[in-house]
Amino acid sequence: MKSNKNLGVWMDYSSADLINPHQDANQIIRSKFSPAIKEEALKKGEKHLHHKEQQVQETYFKEIAGKILEYDQVLLFGPTNAKTELLHYLNGDTHFKHVKIAVESADKMTENEKRAFVKKHFNA
Repeated sequence: MKSNKNLGVWMDYSSADLINPHQDANQIIRSKFSPAIKEEALKKGEKHLHHKEQQVQETYFKEIAGKILEYDQVLLFGPTNAKTELLHYLNGDTHFKHVKIAVESADKMTENEKRAFVKKHFNA
């Protein structure tokens, strides 16, 4: 019987914790959208700021997506809509057809709470 490779991704718009329930250390991916980038883009106008936000968010999602491709089942969870936006991004790419993706809302959590949440999800 084939064993599934599972990954939990706790995320908001600034960072994503990639939690493999079979490894002790989490991998963290951070968005490159900083206050300095926001200020610089805002100097050029709100339209430029909006485009810059979208560009940086797509880069952030693409980096997370590259890691997700290595897994069979993925749980996206966190306190913001970022998880749902990432799901839409992934659904638009045929490379992710083989990945079973679940989405759940979750509040701010400690590292131990995140790990327990992921283990509970995949053991259910």
